[in-house]
Amino acid sequence: MGRATTTLTSAQRIAWLRLVRTENVGPVTFRQLLNRFGSAEAAIASLPELSRKAGRPLRVISQAQAEDEIAGIARYGARLVAQGEADYPGHLLHIAGAPPLVTMAGGERLDWHRTVGIVGARNASSAGVKMTRILAGDLGARGYSVVSGLARGIDTAAHRASLSTGTIAVLAGGFDHMYPRENIPLAHDILDNGGALLTEMPLGWEPRARDFPRRNRLVSGLSLGIVVVEAAKRSGSLITARLALEQNRDVFAVPGSPLDPRAEGGNALIRQGAHLVTDAQDVIDILGSADPAREKLFEPEWRPDESVEVNYLPPAEDDRARLLEALSPTPVEVDELIAQTGIAPHTMQILLLELDLAGQVEWASGQLVGLRQG
Repeated sequence: MGRATTTLTSAQRIAWLRLVRTENVGPVTFRQLLNRFGSAEAAIASLPELSRKAGRPLRVISQAQAEDEIAGIARYGARLVAQGEADYPGHLLHIAGAPPLVTMAGGERLDWHRTVGIVGARNASSAGVKMTRILAGDLGARGYSVVSGLARGIDTAAHRASLSTGTIAVLAGGFDHMYPRENIPLAHDILDNGGALLTEMPLGWEPRARDFPRRNRLVSGLSLGIVVVEAAKRSGSLITARLALEQNRDVFAVPGSPLDPRAEGGNALIRQGAHLVTDAQDVIDILGSADPAREKLFEPEWRPDESVEVNYLPPAEDDRARLLEALSPTPVEVDELIAQTGIAPHTMQILLLELDLAGQVEWASGQLVGLRQG
């Protein structure tokens, strides 16, 4: 039985985009706002009061700016897709902190359910590139869509080897700031061959170092499992593998020579329990036997057409003080905070919203909250 879907109206899509682009409104806060106020329009109307309590004004993009972004996205042949809509990648609903909106181009003919991520070193060896081409080509031939991050090295090899069978490239920046620029022709090839490009970042966004781990969580989130071909001891590919584990995805690694630093990360993953991979069948054997019910569905509790009347009742100052005293940089579950402070769940939700909008707290794995550092 398929998941229920809906379609945002033009006005709802603009309101969602305005709320998503609001300062300090990440995926978790977005969901909390919609759960509380019932619609993006109502949440935006409530932001002035929320920001007053948070102690700082929040910059909300105008309707005209949102309309300009949507028009700009269309000029790139892309579209905005919201959680709850039919085109929204289903596997992303199974991760915490899934983006409420993604910008997508292509992908209409892809199998978004049978997906494997392949990641690895940018400075890949010749042997690593060859192994990637074999894995991606064989997985594609067996009906899997290959997901990667459009980076140099292993990512590039994975995309090129699966062009004819379907590949998904996740971008760290906006559609007008693809990185690296040398892979812009590859991005066009992906679309020309029926693949897809996807990002959660706005037009005009040039990727920074901190945006690549954010992209990596989507690479793993879109995939049933992640294959690490080559990775140094400290690399973005290992971040992707860690995120995959947090998302309850399978992690695979290709073993390499102990003399090659690019093999250190993959070999370490195998020692820690990752599935050893020598060919595509090793991946298929594990993914084919996986229980689809193991994924916890983080589907929103709201629907885009909901609208409710809300009376905002600000929490008492002593509640705020108790919560700040209980919080630390170490993330904890909200239920634990409620038990420790005695603050009512309804009040706790409001307080965390205010602190989040003020930039004082941050969410880990979508379920844990702690004081923001730095």
